[in-house]
Amino acid sequence: EKKAKEIKKPTGGELKEIRLTYNISDHDLETRANQAAKFLARGDRIRIALQLRGRQKALEGFAREKIEKFLEMLKVSIPIKTERELKREPRGLSMIVSKQ
Repeated sequence: EKKAKEIKKPTGGELKEIRLTYNISDHDLETRANQAAKFLARGDRIRIALQLRGRQKALEGFAREKIEKFLEMLKVSIPIKTERELKREPRGLSMIVSKQ
């Protein structure tokens, strides 16, 4: 009975979230990229969320550039694949990536 329960454990890893903001500095972006690389190396998936507030919602192009910059920093340390494309949500943008 115990062996049957052990076999049914999930093997996919957790979904971890990395939250970015509109005015995030380059150093903070780099720090979050390093943390995301650790999560991916462990086998977890990453949800990258960039929150937009108020007037920032009108400047979505700049927010997309921030996420692209984050992904470039992340690709330097670990190969990634996109599970869910960058998507507009009510409070910002988000996407899901995992290790290749």
